[in-house]
Amino acid sequence: MKCPFCSGVHDRVVDSRESREGEVIRRRRECLACGRRFTSYETIEEIPYMVVKNDGRREAFDRKKLRAGLVKACEKRPVPPARLDAIVDEVETRLHDTEEREIATREVGALVMERLRELDKVAYVRFASVYRKFEDVDEFLHELKDLIGRAEKA
Repeated sequence: MKCPFCSGVHDRVVDSRESREGEVIRRRRECLACGRRFTSYETIEEIPYMVVKNDGRREAFDRKKLRAGLVKACEKRPVPPARLDAIVDEVETRLHDTEEREIATREVGALVMERLRELDKVAYVRFASVYRKFEDVDEFLHELKDLIGRAEKA
């Protein structure tokens, strides 16, 4: 490890600790050349999970982007932020549990809509209207009728 103060390459580890639930190791180091101490962090290098868009484009899974979409759908609704984080965590866990490094956006959207339907019906319809790209009022009404039909059966 290169010293940030004198650029020396020889140091010794003074202290090591796990942080962020064991995902990162924090190491306090002391440079053997200048004697100053500095901190380094060690993490596992991960291969990014890719999301396959409807048009075939691929982009890295972005937890923040998914959460932002959920926040927008739940705007002015009585939905606790912790529940949104739980949905994002579930999607991310699903990604990590699969052997595939790619997932289609329709699978992500379906999982999110399933959770939103249970959580808040208005947020569900908002998310569905963007996710399914409703073109007119008829598509919107069809989704609402489907939602009402499910509520009556339950």
